[in-house]
Amino acid sequence: MEYKNITDVKKPVSRIVFGTATPAMLRGENVFRMLDEVFAAGINTFDTARAYGMAEKALGAWMTARGCRDKVVILAKGAHPLPGSKEPRVTPGAIREDVEKSLKMLGTSFLDIYMLHRDNPRVPVGPLVETLNELREEGKIGTFGGSNWSYGRIDEANEYAYAHDMFGFDVSSPAYSLVRQKEDPWGFGCVDLSGREHSAERAWYQDKGVEVFAYASLGHGFLSGKFLASEAKRAAKFLDGYGVKGYLCPQNLQCLARAEKIAHKKHATVPQVALAWLLQQPLNPMAVCSASTARKMLSDIKALDLEMDESELNWLSEGDT
Repeated sequence: MEYKNITDVKKPVSRIVFGTATPAMLRGENVFRMLDEVFAAGINTFDTARAYGMAEKALGAWMTARGCRDKVVILAKGAHPLPGSKEPRVTPGAIREDVEKSLKMLGTSFLDIYMLHRDNPRVPVGPLVETLNELREEGKIGTFGGSNWSYGRIDEANEYAYAHDMFGFDVSSPAYSLVRQKEDPWGFGCVDLSGREHSAERAWYQDKGVEVFAYASLGHGFLSGKFLASEAKRAAKFLDGYGVKGYLCPQNLQCLARAEKIAHKKHATVPQVALAWLLQQPLNPMAVCSASTARKMLSDIKALDLEMDESELNWLSEGDT
Protein backbone atom coordinates (compact mmCIF):
# COMPACT_ATOMS: atom_id res chain seq x y z
CA MET A 1 0.00 0.00 0.00
CA GLU A 2 1.08 3.56 -0.66
CA TYR A 3 0.35 6.37 1.78
CA LYS A 4 0.32 10.16 1.76
CA ASN A 5 0.73 12.65 4.55
CA ILE A 6 -2.19 15.08 4.51
CA THR A 7 -2.08 18.42 6.31
CA ASP A 8 -3.18 18.03 9.96
CA VAL A 9 -4.14 14.38 9.58
CA LYS A 10 -2.13 12.63 12.27
CA LYS A 11 -1.91 9.29 10.45
CA PRO A 12 -0.70 8.50 6.93
CA VAL A 13 -3.61 8.22 4.49
CA SER A 14 -3.80 5.20 2.18
CA ARG A 15 -3.80 6.12 -1.52
CA ILE A 16 -6.70 3.70 -1.99
CA VAL A 17 -9.62 4.60 0.25
CA PHE A 18 -12.44 2.19 1.03
CA GLY A 19 -15.82 3.67 0.15
CA THR A 20 -18.53 2.48 2.54
CA ALA A 21 -21.48 3.08 0.19
CA THR A 22 -21.80 -0.66 -0.47
CA PRO A 23 -25.15 -2.47 -0.30
CA ALA A 24 -24.28 -4.43 2.85
CA MET A 25 -22.95 -1.40 4.68
CA LEU A 26 -25.81 0.83 3.56
CA ARG A 27 -28.09 -1.74 5.23
CA GLY A 28 -25.93 -1.75 8.36
CA GLU A 29 -24.97 -5.41 8.10
CA ASN A 30 -22.04 -7.08 9.84
CA VAL A 31 -19.11 -6.69 7.42
CA PHE A 32 -16.34 -7.39 9.92
CA ARG A 33 -14.66 -10.08 7.82
CA MET A 34 -14.46 -7.90 4.73
CA LEU A 35 -13.17 -4.89 6.66
CA ASP A 36 -10.63 -7.09 8.46
CA GLU A 37 -9.18 -8.25 5.14
CA VAL A 38 -9.19 -4.79 3.59
CA PHE A 39 -7.51 -3.30 6.67
CA ALA A 40 -4.93 -6.11 6.78
CA ALA A 41 -4.06 -5.28 3.16
CA GLY A 42 -3.06 -1.77 4.22
CA ILE A 43 -6.19 0.29 3.57
CA ASN A 44 -6.52 2.43 6.69
CA THR A 45 -8.78 5.19 5.32
CA PHE A 46 -12.56 4.86 5.06
CA ASP A 47 -14.93 7.22 3.27
CA THR A 48 -18.41 7.45 4.77
CA ALA A 49 -21.28 9.92 4.99
CA ARG A 50 -24.54 10.76 6.74
CA ALA A 51 -26.26 10.07 3.42
CA TYR A 52 -24.96 6.48 3.28
CA GLY A 53 -27.78 4.81 5.19
CA MET A 54 -26.39 2.71 8.04
CA ALA A 55 -22.81 2.63 6.73
CA GLU A 56 -21.48 4.79 9.56
CA LYS A 57 -23.00 2.41 12.12
CA ALA A 58 -21.49 -0.62 10.36
CA LEU A 59 -18.05 0.99 10.25
CA GLY A 60 -18.30 2.13 13.86
CA ALA A 61 -19.31 -1.33 15.08
CA TRP A 62 -16.26 -2.83 13.37
CA MET A 63 -13.86 -0.24 14.82
CA THR A 64 -15.26 -0.78 18.30
CA ALA A 65 -15.10 -4.56 18.07
CA ARG A 66 -11.54 -4.52 16.78
CA GLY A 67 -10.29 -1.64 18.97
CA CYS A 68 -8.64 -0.06 15.93
CA ARG A 69 -9.99 3.49 15.94
CA ASP A 70 -6.53 4.96 16.60
CA LYS A 71 -5.21 3.23 13.47
CA VAL A 72 -8.06 4.27 11.17
CA VAL A 73 -8.52 7.50 9.22
CA ILE A 74 -12.21 8.43 8.96
CA LEU A 75 -13.31 10.66 6.09
CA ALA A 76 -16.88 11.67 6.91
CA LYS A 77 -19.27 13.85 4.95
CA GLY A 78 -22.40 15.81 5.83
CA ALA A 79 -24.70 18.64 4.70
CA HIS A 80 -26.31 16.47 2.03
CA PRO A 81 -29.96 17.01 1.05
CA LEU A 82 -32.40 14.85 2.98
CA PRO A 83 -33.89 11.83 1.15
CA GLY A 84 -36.62 12.94 -1.21
CA SER A 85 -35.80 16.61 -0.78
CA LYS A 86 -35.14 18.93 -3.70
CA GLU A 87 -33.59 21.60 -1.49
CA PRO A 88 -29.89 22.05 -0.70
CA ARG A 89 -28.99 21.61 2.95
CA VAL A 90 -25.74 23.53 3.39
CA THR A 91 -26.08 25.64 6.52
CA PRO A 92 -24.20 25.99 9.82
CA GLY A 93 -27.06 24.20 11.58
CA ALA A 94 -27.05 21.25 9.17
CA ILE A 95 -23.27 20.94 9.46
CA ARG A 96 -23.38 20.79 13.26
CA GLU A 97 -26.32 18.39 13.28
CA ASP A 98 -24.60 15.99 10.91
CA VAL A 99 -21.25 16.08 12.69
CA GLU A 100 -22.92 15.16 15.98
CA LYS A 101 -24.88 12.32 14.36
CA SER A 102 -21.78 10.98 12.59
CA LEU A 103 -19.79 10.97 15.83
CA LYS A 104 -22.56 9.03 17.56
CA MET A 105 -23.06 6.52 14.75
CA LEU A 106 -19.34 5.90 14.35
CA GLY A 107 -18.77 5.62 18.10
CA THR A 108 -15.95 8.13 18.11
CA SER A 109 -15.24 11.62 19.43
CA PHE A 110 -13.25 12.82 16.42
CA LEU A 111 -13.47 12.77 12.61
CA ASP A 112 -10.03 12.88 10.99
CA ILE A 113 -11.26 14.45 7.74
CA TYR A 114 -14.61 16.18 7.30
CA MET A 115 -16.21 17.32 4.06
CA LEU A 116 -19.41 19.11 3.13
CA HIS A 117 -21.08 16.57 0.83
CA ARG A 118 -22.67 19.21 -1.40
CA ASP A 119 -22.49 22.98 -1.86
CA ASN A 120 -25.12 25.68 -2.18
CA PRO A 121 -23.55 28.58 -4.11
CA ARG A 122 -26.37 30.84 -2.92
CA VAL A 123 -25.10 30.53 0.67
CA PRO A 124 -22.18 32.82 1.65
CA VAL A 125 -19.03 30.85 2.45
CA GLY A 126 -18.22 32.86 5.58
CA PRO A 127 -20.64 31.19 8.06
CA LEU A 128 -19.73 27.75 6.67
CA VAL A 129 -16.00 28.33 7.14
CA GLU A 130 -16.63 29.74 10.61
CA THR A 131 -18.69 26.70 11.64
CA LEU A 132 -16.05 24.26 10.41
CA ASN A 133 -13.37 26.18 12.31
CA GLU A 134 -15.49 26.10 15.47
CA LEU A 135 -15.91 22.33 15.18
CA ARG A 136 -12.19 21.98 14.66
CA GLU A 137 -11.50 24.12 17.71
CA GLU A 138 -13.88 21.91 19.72
CA GLY A 139 -11.82 18.87 18.71
CA LYS A 140 -14.64 17.20 16.77
CA ILE A 141 -13.12 17.39 13.29
CA GLY A 142 -9.62 17.64 11.87
CA THR A 143 -8.77 18.88 8.41
CA PHE A 144 -11.82 19.75 6.32
CA GLY A 145 -13.02 20.54 2.82
CA GLY A 146 -15.81 19.94 0.34
CA SER A 147 -17.13 17.13 -1.81
CA ASN A 148 -18.67 18.33 -5.07
CA TRP A 149 -17.49 21.88 -4.48
CA SER A 150 -16.26 23.81 -7.51
CA TYR A 151 -12.70 25.01 -7.37
CA GLY A 152 -14.00 28.59 -7.52
CA ARG A 153 -16.05 28.12 -4.35
CA ILE A 154 -13.15 26.40 -2.58
CA ASP A 155 -10.95 29.33 -3.55
CA GLU A 156 -13.57 31.73 -2.20
CA ALA A 157 -13.76 29.80 1.08
CA ASN A 158 -9.99 29.83 1.43
CA GLU A 159 -9.77 33.55 0.71
CA TYR A 160 -12.30 34.14 3.49
CA ALA A 161 -10.36 31.89 5.84
CA TYR A 162 -7.08 33.66 5.06
CA ALA A 163 -8.62 37.10 5.56
CA HIS A 164 -10.03 36.08 8.96
CA ASP A 165 -7.01 34.10 10.22
CA MET A 166 -8.86 30.77 10.03
CA PHE A 167 -8.23 27.33 8.61
CA GLY A 168 -9.42 26.78 5.04
CA PHE A 169 -10.27 23.83 2.81
CA ASP A 170 -7.26 21.51 2.52
CA VAL A 171 -9.09 18.57 0.92
CA SER A 172 -11.69 18.04 -1.79
CA SER A 173 -13.62 15.07 -3.18
CA PRO A 174 -14.81 15.49 -6.77
CA ALA A 175 -15.60 12.69 -9.19
CA TYR A 176 -12.41 11.83 -11.08
CA SER A 177 -11.71 8.79 -13.23
CA LEU A 178 -10.56 7.58 -16.60
CA VAL A 179 -14.09 8.16 -17.94
CA ARG A 180 -16.05 11.42 -17.90
CA GLN A 181 -19.47 12.13 -16.44
CA LYS A 182 -21.70 12.89 -19.42
CA GLU A 183 -24.19 14.53 -17.05
CA ASP A 184 -24.74 14.95 -13.31
CA PRO A 185 -25.75 11.46 -12.08
CA TRP A 186 -26.93 12.21 -8.54
CA GLY A 187 -28.00 15.84 -8.73
CA PHE A 188 -27.39 18.83 -6.48
CA GLY A 189 -24.28 19.82 -8.38
CA CYS A 190 -21.94 16.84 -8.76
CA VAL A 191 -18.46 18.05 -9.72
CA ASP A 192 -16.21 16.08 -12.09
CA LEU A 193 -12.50 16.63 -12.80
CA SER A 194 -12.28 14.05 -15.60
CA GLY A 195 -11.49 14.78 -19.22
CA ARG A 196 -9.69 17.40 -21.23
CA GLU A 197 -12.51 19.88 -20.62
CA HIS A 198 -11.60 20.05 -16.93
CA SER A 199 -7.87 20.64 -17.34
CA ALA A 200 -8.15 24.15 -15.86
CA GLU A 201 -9.65 22.75 -12.66
CA ARG A 202 -6.89 20.15 -12.36
CA ALA A 203 -4.26 22.85 -12.90
CA TRP A 204 -5.83 24.88 -10.08
CA TYR A 205 -5.60 21.91 -7.71
CA GLN A 206 -1.94 21.40 -8.58
CA ASP A 207 -1.21 25.08 -8.05
CA LYS A 208 -3.05 25.35 -4.73
CA GLY A 209 -2.04 21.98 -3.28
CA VAL A 210 -5.56 21.00 -2.23
CA GLU A 211 -5.58 17.22 -1.84
CA VAL A 212 -8.02 15.27 -4.02
CA PHE A 213 -10.00 12.23 -2.87
CA ALA A 214 -11.43 11.00 -6.17
CA TYR A 215 -14.86 9.42 -5.82
CA ALA A 216 -16.40 7.28 -8.59
CA SER A 217 -12.82 6.32 -9.39
CA LEU A 218 -14.16 3.41 -11.46
CA GLY A 219 -16.97 5.43 -13.04
CA HIS A 220 -19.63 4.04 -10.69
CA GLY A 221 -19.10 0.54 -12.05
CA PHE A 222 -18.48 1.51 -15.67
CA LEU A 223 -14.83 0.41 -15.32
CA SER A 224 -15.61 -2.66 -13.21
CA GLY A 225 -14.69 -5.09 -15.98
CA LYS A 226 -18.06 -6.82 -15.63
CA PHE A 227 -19.03 -5.98 -19.21
CA LEU A 228 -17.09 -5.30 -22.39
CA ALA A 229 -16.97 -2.13 -24.44
CA SER A 230 -18.73 -4.06 -27.20
CA GLU A 231 -21.65 -4.88 -24.88
CA ALA A 232 -23.49 -1.57 -24.61
CA LYS A 233 -26.86 -3.27 -24.10
CA ARG A 234 -25.47 -5.45 -21.33
CA ALA A 235 -23.86 -2.39 -19.74
CA ALA A 236 -27.25 -0.67 -19.64
CA LYS A 237 -28.64 -3.65 -17.71
CA PHE A 238 -25.66 -4.05 -15.38
CA LEU A 239 -25.26 -0.40 -14.38
CA ASP A 240 -27.81 1.21 -12.09
CA GLY A 241 -29.68 4.33 -13.16
CA TYR A 242 -26.94 6.63 -11.90
CA GLY A 243 -24.29 4.74 -13.84
CA VAL A 244 -26.31 4.84 -17.04
CA LYS A 245 -27.15 8.52 -16.67
CA GLY A 246 -23.63 9.58 -15.73
CA TYR A 247 -21.35 7.33 -17.75
CA LEU A 248 -22.94 5.22 -20.49
CA CYS A 249 -22.08 6.94 -23.78
CA PRO A 250 -20.05 6.17 -26.95
CA GLN A 251 -17.05 8.23 -25.83
CA ASN A 252 -16.71 6.30 -22.58
CA LEU A 253 -17.22 2.96 -24.33
CA GLN A 254 -14.28 3.84 -26.58
CA CYS A 255 -12.25 4.61 -23.47
CA LEU A 256 -13.25 1.27 -21.96
CA ALA A 257 -12.11 -0.49 -25.15
CA ARG A 258 -8.66 1.10 -24.77
CA ALA A 259 -8.53 0.01 -21.12
CA GLU A 260 -9.33 -3.55 -22.23
CA LYS A 261 -6.42 -3.51 -24.67
CA ILE A 262 -3.99 -2.24 -22.04
CA ALA A 263 -5.30 -4.78 -19.54
CA HIS A 264 -4.66 -7.60 -22.04
CA LYS A 265 -1.18 -6.26 -22.75
CA LYS A 266 -0.29 -5.93 -19.05
CA HIS A 267 -1.99 -9.16 -17.89
CA ALA A 268 -4.16 -7.04 -15.62
CA THR A 269 -7.84 -6.33 -15.09
CA VAL A 270 -9.73 -3.30 -16.38
CA PRO A 271 -10.24 -1.91 -12.84
CA GLN A 272 -6.52 -2.26 -12.16
CA VAL A 273 -5.70 -0.35 -15.35
CA ALA A 274 -8.25 2.37 -14.58
CA LEU A 275 -7.04 2.84 -11.01
CA ALA A 276 -3.38 2.76 -12.04
CA TRP A 277 -4.14 5.50 -14.58
CA LEU A 278 -5.78 7.63 -11.88
CA LEU A 279 -3.10 7.06 -9.26
CA GLN A 280 -0.37 8.06 -11.74
CA GLN A 281 -1.98 11.38 -12.68
CA PRO A 282 -0.11 14.61 -11.79
CA LEU A 283 -2.60 15.43 -9.00
CA ASN A 284 -1.39 12.31 -7.16
CA PRO A 285 -4.93 11.76 -5.83
CA MET A 286 -6.38 9.26 -3.43
CA ALA A 287 -8.80 6.84 -5.13
CA VAL A 288 -12.06 6.12 -3.30
CA CYS A 289 -13.20 2.60 -4.24
CA SER A 290 -16.14 0.48 -3.17
CA ALA A 291 -16.37 -3.28 -3.38
CA SER A 292 -18.92 -5.79 -2.18
CA THR A 293 -16.24 -8.41 -1.41
CA ALA A 294 -12.74 -8.29 0.02
CA ARG A 295 -11.53 -10.41 -2.90
CA LYS A 296 -12.56 -7.71 -5.37
CA MET A 297 -10.94 -4.99 -3.28
CA LEU A 298 -7.70 -6.93 -2.89
CA SER A 299 -7.58 -7.37 -6.67
CA ASP A 300 -8.11 -3.65 -7.25
CA ILE A 301 -5.27 -2.80 -4.84
CA LYS A 302 -2.83 -4.41 -7.28
CA ALA A 303 -3.23 -1.26 -9.38
CA LEU A 304 -0.53 0.24 -7.16
CA ASP A 305 1.99 -2.14 -8.74
CA LEU A 306 0.90 -1.57 -12.34
CA GLU A 307 3.18 0.85 -14.16
CA MET A 308 2.43 2.61 -17.42
CA ASP A 309 4.54 5.03 -19.39
CA GLU A 310 3.35 8.48 -20.41
CA SER A 311 2.31 7.42 -23.88
CA GLU A 312 0.11 4.64 -22.48
CA LEU A 313 -1.45 6.96 -19.93
CA ASN A 314 -2.24 9.57 -22.57
CA TRP A 315 -3.58 7.01 -25.03
CA LEU A 316 -5.88 5.55 -22.41
CA SER A 317 -7.64 8.85 -21.77
CA GLU A 318 -7.36 10.55 -25.15
CA GLY A 319 -6.91 7.81 -27.74
CA ASP A 320 -5.19 8.59 -31.03
CA THR A 321 -5.20 12.38 -31.25
